[in-house]
Amino acid sequence: MRLIKRLLFSAIFLAALLAVAFGYYATRPLTLPALPFEFSLKQGSSLKAAARQLQQEGLLSNGQLFAMLGRLLGKSSQIKAGNYQLETAVTPLELLDMLTKGKGMLSELSVIEGWTFGQFRAALDANPAIRHDTAQLSETEVLQRAGVPENHAEGLFFPDTYYFANGASDLALLKRAYLTMQKRLQENWQTRESGLPLDSPYQALILASIVEKETGQARDRGMIAGVFTNRLRKGMLLQTDPTVIYGMGEKFDGNLRKRDLLADTPYNTYTRAGLPPTPIALPGLASLQAALHPAKTDAVYFVARGDGSSEFSATLTQHNRAVNKYQK
Repeated sequence: MRLIKRLLFSAIFLAALLAVAFGYYATRPLTLPALPFEFSLKQGSSLKAAARQLQQEGLLSNGQLFAMLGRLLGKSSQIKAGNYQLETAVTPLELLDMLTKGKGMLSELSVIEGWTFGQFRAALDANPAIRHDTAQLSETEVLQRAGVPENHAEGLFFPDTYYFANGASDLALLKRAYLTMQKRLQENWQTRESGLPLDSPYQALILASIVEKETGQARDRGMIAGVFTNRLRKGMLLQTDPTVIYGMGEKFDGNLRKRDLLADTPYNTYTRAGLPPTPIALPGLASLQAALHPAKTDAVYFVARGDGSSEFSATLTQHNRAVNKYQK
């Protein structure tokens, strides 16, 4: 009988000790790997999988303990998928509450390659999860508030999917997109091909924006960049429709006519040599890379085939033949 009592007492004592230790673990703040710390849980993620992922990402020191906590509290099947952001340290208990209730879940904004800055601003204004601090500001005022030294906004913001906490300022998102573009641009400028007819990273950005608007199929991107690079080297007019359309602004009605190609504007590359004065769109990473690492080709012409791809030619005779084949 005494032995039974001793075993029972030992079991109770051990259970109490484990409860204290587990309670200590559950209420001790976790160390965040970064501030803010962002992570994504895929649709269908189990508690065990989420715990393993967060351990791999450095948030949890012991994923098994966290999974056990969830099971003990009956929340193992309540994990909500999505993008999360932690701005302050949380305890495992608070983290579990966040994951089962969707607290701290991030909203997202996708900025598309080839958008203009105006389209980017329109997407910001239309997103209900964003605080619209720049809605009434002019382009110049937006650049000043965002700490952007350039005078023209076009092309300066990197197209990507941005995650943010509800109520985040549109100004903060603009700053992130600008800094991301600067980082991507400088990285590629440092590793650019030698001998390019480009004097600055900004000129590379201008060329990348043209490549972005001219590319119908990804496999042609390097060749299109090669054509424009060759034209710049030879002193040929770029003669690219997207720059003309950009220069027309709201006057463009969807149809580009011969008189439009003859009407001189700073963006008309049929009447003015070299690059236009600014980018004409937001180029993505692939277009930045193509502009600074163009395909090695002798082509100086290309024409759309009608399926999104292009036919490239080294001589005017070949080009005219291709135009007759695909566009007449």
